[in-house]
Amino acid sequence: PAPGRAAPSASGTASPPAPARLAAAAPAAAQAKADELGQVPVIMYHRIMVKPQQSLDRSTKELYDELTRLAKDGYVPITAADFVKGWIDVPAGKHPVVLTFDDSTPGHFGLDAGGNPKPDTAVGVIEQVARENPGFRPVATFYLNKDLFGMSDLQAAAGLKWLAQHGYEIANHTMSHPDLSHLSKEQVYKEIGGMEDEIVKMTGTHTTTFAYPFGVAPHKAAWAQKKDGSYAFQGIFLAGWRPSVSPFDGRFDRWAIDRVRSEGKIKEDDCKQFCSTAWLDYLDKHPEERYTSDGDPNTVTFPNMFEDRLGKPYRAWARVY
Repeated sequence: PAPGRAAPSASGTASPPAPARLAAAAPAAAQAKADELGQVPVIMYHRIMVKPQQSLDRSTKELYDELTRLAKDGYVPITAADFVKGWIDVPAGKHPVVLTFDDSTPGHFGLDAGGNPKPDTAVGVIEQVARENPGFRPVATFYLNKDLFGMSDLQAAAGLKWLAQHGYEIANHTMSHPDLSHLSKEQVYKEIGGMEDEIVKMTGTHTTTFAYPFGVAPHKAAWAQKKDGSYAFQGIFLAGWRPSVSPFDGRFDRWAIDRVRSEGKIKEDDCKQFCSTAWLDYLDKHPEERYTSDGDPNTVTFPNMFEDRLGKPYRAWARVY
């Protein structure tokens, strides 16, 4: 089984006995300088617009340029769901990246009269970059609120179906985007459970991941993680300051996963240090800190000097060089 699918923290199943000595990596993995304990950028986007109006907005041109940079730098998108499951299936020598879009605004997605993604939306841009850069996988995760891309219920149902059929992840971001720290247990359940009900009604499928509005947890984090008969997430994402540690790193906390804000021309004061351009520049300059795939999603390969960072559930899949 894949490492993430057997992790006790995710599924409750027992992991295989931990070997006393870790197995040797395949020569190809060592040649690729695989390090699957490295950092992974989980990039957070908000509104996508032709002309940005606020600091969190990104233009379609800015999104195109950032995604093209990722493609040229050897990044391959995976969904947030695959990331928290530890199913990181990207070619050897490449780097996973998770693209997340919050708030289900109209600039994220829409279908034209022919049933294709509108070109000036996030999905349209992702699909374009994938066509121009073979190997750049056109997938992303959309964290939804009640107003689904500004669509009618009928349009939204068709839209969500299209996204699911094309490998995009549909995920939960509450009904009305409140600060959950100010809500009671029942109010938290209503916000998250209500959105889950809407998604299940339209797709027939429960969501796997959740993102806190404003990055803020409720009074008890467990309220957001699970409600019997309503939702049961495998991972929760924060609002973003730095790349995430690998899901195979012993420090990984699936209930508080870091994200990085995308940087645009309308600058935020701390972007020089904490936004996407700064972090992508940093990882380019420090490749030894970046997640580099061994090409096999069923193994976790890394230099043997990093053995003490490996999460215990993954020792049976570890390969070192």
